Amino acid sequence: MSKIKLIVGLGNPGTEYAQTRHNAGFWLLDELAYKWQASFKQENKFHAEVAKASLSTGDIWLLKPQTFMNRSGISVAALALFYKIAPDEILVVHDELDIPPAAVKLKQGGSNGGHNGLKDIQAKLGTPNFWRLRLGIGHPGDKNLVVAYVLKKAPKTEQELIDTGINNALAIFPLLLKDDFAMATQELHSKK
Repeated sequence: MSKIKLIVGLGNPGTEYAQTRHNAGFWLLDELAYKWQASFKQENKFHAEVAKASLSTGDIWLLKPQTFMNRSGISVAALALFYKIAPDEILVVHDELDIPPAAVKLKQGGSNGGHNGLKDIQAKLGTPNFWRLRLGIGHPGDKNLVVAYVLKKAPKTEQELIDTGINNALAIFPLLLKDDFAMATQELHSKK
């Protein structure tokens, strides 16, 4: 059985946000659902789109909160509580300003780095002790430009780099499902 029982992709609902950098977590979850032949459906009690993947390593829930980014914790806590999933059995996939496009980092716990989705999840779970898969989207260079930057579509060349990062992240899931977090981290951090 895999230690990870819940994978959360962060993003904002609605077609106007679908192609924006802040939705990188949703993009990766859509790819996982396709790969694992799981279908998302709206679950109002979890304020989210939810899919269940039945894998050889056990069942894994996929969750795309539909609450908007800064209230993501409502969905995560609701599903985790209902299915008795501990924080260290949760992997949150999100966009990361402090990492260049194409780069991906894996870590457990730590600061939310000002990411409103992570901040709300930490508050609702009462701990930062969940796993994070951080998809690099780059930084606009000025903190005053961050909101507009994450809510905009990336130019084609930059989007291709983000997609490369997502593909690199997808490639480590067999290791994550075997609970080999050290090797998964090493694989990701060795990619350029």
